[in-house]
Amino acid sequence: MPSLLVIAALLAASLYALAWRGSVRPAISAETAVADAPQGRGGSALVLAGALAHLLSLVLAIVTGEAIRFGFAQALSATCWVGVVMLWLEGLSIRTEALRAVTLPLAALAALLPLFFPGADFSAESSRPLFVPHLLAGTLAYGVLMLAALHATMMTFAERALHGLWESNPSLSRWVDRLPALLAMERILFRFIGVGFLLLTLTALTGVVFSEEVFGRPLRLDHKTIFTLLSWTIFGALLVGRRLWGWRGRTALRLTLAGFVVLLLAYVGTRFVIEVILQR
Repeated sequence: MPSLLVIAALLAASLYALAWRGSVRPAISAETAVADAPQGRGGSALVLAGALAHLLSLVLAIVTGEAIRFGFAQALSATCWVGVVMLWLEGLSIRTEALRAVTLPLAALAALLPLFFPGADFSAESSRPLFVPHLLAGTLAYGVLMLAALHATMMTFAERALHGLWESNPSLSRWVDRLPALLAMERILFRFIGVGFLLLTLTALTGVVFSEEVFGRPLRLDHKTIFTLLSWTIFGALLVGRRLWGWRGRTALRLTLAGFVVLLLAYVGTRFVIEVILQR
């Protein structure tokens, strides 16, 4: 295993941990929260530095010498990296400490996974014209929709807080109070779902063409294809329902979480079973 890969992965995890530590500290006062920038300069710099180190470790984990390796660990790591980058961008305009407190621990763990699970060799497939665009679109779709699922989870907590369900837990109540406004989070949620749906559509289209080049038929009804199309249907129905019938609230949150769970099973779950459980 290249020493540079180990260093980059450990550095990314350490920087994420430091940024997370700053995110979980409660705001001293409402005045401080207003006076501060949307995301503090220190936290912003740590998240950005962690993302850069994470990107380096991800490239080194995928491009290993002359081989191209990819598996559930690389997919999950790339998913979390995209989520961190988009969260950092959102943090330039709104306060995202509460969301970072959930995202960064997952990203730190995901950055280390390729050290233990190197993935399968895809060198032969990488020579195909559409393999790289398919892989890139799929990874970006995972990342964007992962952040949408995290937003949906945070919105669920915020909605329950409006009904006083967290008053008995002061720490959790303070954390929920640091979330962006519910309407702002809803706008962000559907922005991510729209972008993620577009990327998922590109993933499906490039996958169909890639399958035809490799296997001689445009569609293979394996587990990955079925779960991807099912997730695409769920997110597409949510966007149509939002447009035509104004779907929002719990309906939107449940469909978002359901769609992402199905998408997670499409590749990460399948590769986990093959690589870890079946050890193929």
